[in-house]
Amino acid sequence: MRYTRLGNSGLQVSRLCFGTNSVGRPGHLAWVMGEDEARPLFAQALEAGITFFDTADIYSNGVSEEVTGKLLRELAPRDEIVLATKVHGPMGDKPTQQGLSRKHIMDGIDASLGRLGMDHVDLYVIHRWDDETPIEETMQALDDVVRAGKARYIGASTMFAWQFAKAQAAAERNGWHRFVSMQNYYNLIYREEEREMIPLCLDQGVGVTPWSPLARGFLAGNRHRQGGGDTVRAKADQKAHRLLYTDNAFAIADAVAEVAAERGVKPIQVALAWMLHKPGIAAPVVGVSNADQLVELVGAVDVEVSAEEIARLEAPYEAQDIKGMD
Repeated sequence: MRYTRLGNSGLQVSRLCFGTNSVGRPGHLAWVMGEDEARPLFAQALEAGITFFDTADIYSNGVSEEVTGKLLRELAPRDEIVLATKVHGPMGDKPTQQGLSRKHIMDGIDASLGRLGMDHVDLYVIHRWDDETPIEETMQALDDVVRAGKARYIGASTMFAWQFAKAQAAAERNGWHRFVSMQNYYNLIYREEEREMIPLCLDQGVGVTPWSPLARGFLAGNRHRQGGGDTVRAKADQKAHRLLYTDNAFAIADAVAEVAAERGVKPIQVALAWMLHKPGIAAPVVGVSNADQLVELVGAVDVEVSAEEIARLEAPYEAQDIKGMD
């Protein structure tokens, strides 16, 4: 495994981040695994040198945090890992149980720490933008979370570049902690983030930790043009049909498969290697469903792609509407 600083911060993270959206309450989604199934994957990830783990309060309605916290407490010294969780999504049916108000942020961090069984997280991330709350209220609350020792750093996810710039400016203007990371939707099939968000992050020294770097598994090459695919997630993932399953997406997946075949590696390794070579990318957030997949993902860190291969991978791309904000 290789390591890098998260943007201009001093925080060192592994080049891959272990995402836990598929960990929690079995049956919540078709591909979600429980504690017993997840334990060997967490152990394998730690053995491979992955130190960065990402969860969220809304994953399995809090159960992901419970399982993630329990397994990490069991398997790793706290000072050897970097743990991120998120706040924003609905954690109940009342208006006060969602969003980025001071109340929900303060309630949210305490509830997350309780589920994790920890006294702090390393990175506290706002999961989405909140149109209903002044950004100054949100940023001051996040600053208070850091000053209270409940989070070491703060990050953001999935918003427009102007919104991110507005939040950073509010923090800078008031002497509050600024975001050190941006977790955005970015992969070979969806590159609209290259227009504004990623250049902004590069300019401001913000580390980029993309979600869905393999396009919900689409770049593994196991999806079918008529719909669905070979894996449990491919067959059940309706959101993928909204974001993907276009002629252009399949053309990009074909290019990935061709380069992978020529190199004698897996398509997911080529797709990840492409991302890891892009400026500003710190640690893509990868979901893991089995041991073999984890071996392949870790192996991608050492795959080198040439300028000619990068050009081939990027050539089919066509501009598209903004996606991933829901």
